[in-house]
Amino acid sequence: MRELIIVGSLFVLASCGPKSPPAEAPADSAPAPAAAPIPAEEADYKVVEQLEAAARAIVKTDGCSTSADCRAAPIGVRGCGGPRDFIVYCSKNTDSVALYQKIAAADSAEAAYNARYKVGSTCELRMAPAVGLSGGACVANR
Repeated sequence: MRELIIVGSLFVLASCGPKSPPAEAPADSAPAPAAAPIPAEEADYKVVEQLEAAARAIVKTDGCSTSADCRAAPIGVRGCGGPRDFIVYCSKNTDSVALYQKIAAADSAEAAYNARYKVGSTCELRMAPAVGLSGGACVANR
């Protein structure tokens, strides 16, 4: 009986080994696809990146005369909660309503992505950077 188990085990192991390479395809067969499709996770995150880029495209950092006119808007949703980053902008020259609408769309997509792929992160509290004016443009004073 013991020999039968050993022989059966060897048979199973042998069948799991590497297969011989496939024979070459005939010359008249269709060519292989140029590139493998992007995995769903990558494609889903590209949507998040595109929405964030649309939000950042609205931002104008120049045109403020005092640092009191500069703002920092939170963007992104970390796996543990809270913003992933902050966008510095001049409130006088940036359409804040449009900016926050784009940020909301990006945040919603990222929250859905995080839930779908069970994204985790560190749980420290990220504070908005102090903002100021440098050379006529709003900047983060980190």
